[in-house]
Amino acid sequence: MNEQKITKTEDEWKKELTPEEYHVMREKGTEAPFVGKYWDNHEPGMYRCRACGNELFSSDTKFDSGTGWPSFAEPVNLENIELRDDTSGGMRRTEVVCKTCGAHLGHVFDDLPRVAGKAGGPQEKGGKRYCINSISLDFGNR
Repeated sequence: MNEQKITKTEDEWKKELTPEEYHVMREKGTEAPFVGKYWDNHEPGMYRCRACGNELFSSDTKFDSGTGWPSFAEPVNLENIELRDDTSGGMRRTEVVCKTCGAHLGHVFDDLPRVAGKAGGPQEKGGKRYCINSISLDFGNR
C-alpha cells in the first residue's frame, strides 16, 4: 500500500484528468453501464487507481455481475480503499474511495452470493459486490 496521501487542489486534478475522469473521480459521477473499457475485460492482471496508481483489485476476484460495470468480490487489500456512507440521490449506499488520493471509485453492495475461489465458483450467501467505474481504473499485467 502507498502510505503517502496525495493531496491536490481541484484545479490540479482538472489539469491531470479528462473532463469525464474528473466528473467520476472528483465529483462522484457514474459512467454509463456497458461502455467502460474494463466491464468485459477477462485478462489476468491488477486494477489500479487511475488517479494515483494505488493497487485496488485483482482480476482473480472479478466476476460478471450483469450490471455493465467491473465487479469484484473483494479488494486486493482493504487498507487501500475507504468506505463511506453515501445518501446522495435519495439512496443509501456505501461509496468506495481510493485511500491514497480520495478518488471516487464506485460503490459496494451486499447483494450477491460470496464467490468461493475464482469467479463463477461455488457460492454461499453474504458476498459483496464492489461495483467500480472503469474510468476510475488502470489495468495491467502483474
